[in-house]
Amino acid sequence: MSVVRANGIDQHVLVQGEGAPILFVHGFPLDHTMWRWQVGRFTRSHRVIAPDLRGFGQTPAGPDKVSMELFADDLAALLDELNVAEPVVLCGLSMGGYIAWQFVRRHRHRLAGLVLCDTRATADTPEIQQNRSQTAEHVLASGTATLAESIPGKLFSAVTSERQPQLIDETKKVILRTSPQGIAAAALGMADRADMTNLLPEIDIPTLVVVGADDQLTPPAEMQQLADAIPGAEFVVIENAGHMAPLESAGKFNLAMQQFLDRVPTV
Repeated sequence: MSVVRANGIDQHVLVQGEGAPILFVHGFPLDHTMWRWQVGRFTRSHRVIAPDLRGFGQTPAGPDKVSMELFADDLAALLDELNVAEPVVLCGLSMGGYIAWQFVRRHRHRLAGLVLCDTRATADTPEIQQNRSQTAEHVLASGTATLAESIPGKLFSAVTSERQPQLIDETKKVILRTSPQGIAAAALGMADRADMTNLLPEIDIPTLVVVGADDQLTPPAEMQQLADAIPGAEFVVIENAGHMAPLESAGKFNLAMQQFLDRVPTV
């Protein structure tokens, strides 16, 4: 990985391949390694950029609460430092989708397309906000071990747990390595994020919406409504996958993404 000083922090980022750029934005509480099967596939034809967000992976934590706007600005600054002048396709999962909304709002000119995976546009309910606050308090006080044990069961489908248990084990290890400060800051930032539903009809770039058929956190019915609200958006359901569709069923996800990229105009 490269270390790039951007927006006041040393961002760790994997950059590989040549061609039109794709920016992969990971979910919570993960790092760039969740995109490993996409990196391996799309570096054949694209310049792949997969950062560790502020406070995750090898990128150091920042403020006590990190807003989705700050994450988006971090990414824009990273593109500047990497001399990426042409518009990118931003592919974000879950929290990466929350960041994508802010990237659309603040850096629309830098986008050629969007791939939104297992995410939502609505704000957190009071109950979810409280859960995030409790998560932040717990990891700061006791570390990430409890979160590493509890959250993978919500992220993966039962099929994945049975057929690919190594993915659950690898995800637990990623969470255990993650900074408690980074997890807490992002959890509080997600809890405080605004409702972006009104933004959806204004999105005027090619958009692909992808969801795992067994996603319990952002179910297909909710994702279908999100896709319907974005003009011209394509909607794909990945069978035998949960909230981590790009990792659980990489072949099907990569095929859907490749077909989408083939239709995205390049500069």
